[in-house]
Amino acid sequence: MPLRPRGQLLSFAEGRDSRGSRIVNPRSQLNPVETHPGLHAFFSETVRFVLAPLILLFSGYFTANFLMSGAYTWPRTSRTLALTLTVLILSREFIYKEQLSRNRSADRAKSALLYSCVLPYVLGVVVMLILWAL
Repeated sequence: MPLRPRGQLLSFAEGRDSRGSRIVNPRSQLNPVETHPGLHAFFSETVRFVLAPLILLFSGYFTANFLMSGAYTWPRTSRTLALTLTVLILSREFIYKEQLSRNRSADRAKSALLYSCVLPYVLGVVVMLILWAL
């Protein structure tokens, strides 16, 4: 029998699928390791309520700063494009999809995206515009 990393024997469970073909699965797949859902929920809520709004607030500020400055050099343009793509990926993967995976409706996922991502981004833009006007 093959050995597991900890030196324990790995046993197999045999069965047949609907077509009658033989299936062999490790028993470790049949008895999954218990996870700590509290830790996962804490991490996802921390990203949603703390990390994402802060990142998007600063992103909105620096994007508005770039647009208002008029200094459209290639290094600044590429940094702004990279920042924008990063923010879009963060918003979709860590906020929208996370809310959908928690068995919530698409409307609730969109409202989470609005409150955690869109509003902080717009707030960052508004702060930059206010500071620019001074």
